[in-house]
Amino acid sequence: MELLELLRLALPTLIKGVGYTLIFAVASMLGGLLLGFPLAVARILPSRLCQWPATVYVSLLRGTPLLVQIFVIYYGLPSVGINFSPLTAGILALSLNASAYLSESLRGAIIGVEKGQWAASYSIGLTYWQTLRYIVVPQAIRIAVPSMSNTLISLIKDTSLVSVITVTELMLATKEIIAVTFRPLPLYLAAAAIYWCLSICFERLQSRLEKKLGQAHRTN
Repeated sequence: MELLELLRLALPTLIKGVGYTLIFAVASMLGGLLLGFPLAVARILPSRLCQWPATVYVSLLRGTPLLVQIFVIYYGLPSVGINFSPLTAGILALSLNASAYLSESLRGAIIGVEKGQWAASYSIGLTYWQTLRYIVVPQAIRIAVPSMSNTLISLIKDTSLVSVITVTELMLATKEIIAVTFRPLPLYLAAAAIYWCLSICFERLQSRLEKKLGQAHRTN
């Protein structure tokens, strides 16, 4: 089978796999941010009662393989009566894992905001939470954009792991075509090229976002 004919045959299945890969990556990024922000705040609060659970959570999720977390959620939880579809289990596992890394990125960004900003806010009568919401977080997000972008690009590649729970994302889609055509090298190279293109697209998006946020910061 000629290379172009092989790629033409594989294209519909690969496109379907790319669609699932993007769904997993974007949904998990949003889920990770929703969980990661309160975790980051909990770890900087001057209260051990808030810090301790957040610290244990982050340590646990960063200290165990993502593949194990996927197995626990999809194959382990049904034994205690909790069942998820493969799509939900994959997004949940990736979101929980990403939240641990995003919380550290956001925590570092919040700490990176100059302490004078806090003092100036208190001097005009803002409370801790008002200062965090209106003064510190907008600046912290600008600082955290590169590290958050790294997490998103990592998520794109990590989606290949959810193929173990039978979700036809890009990697499993590639394997299915190989099982029919017996041409692993060109198809794996095509999958690698697609992952690379997706990463480049998000790198460009990151660059534009950095410029936009930087411009707004200079204007202010």
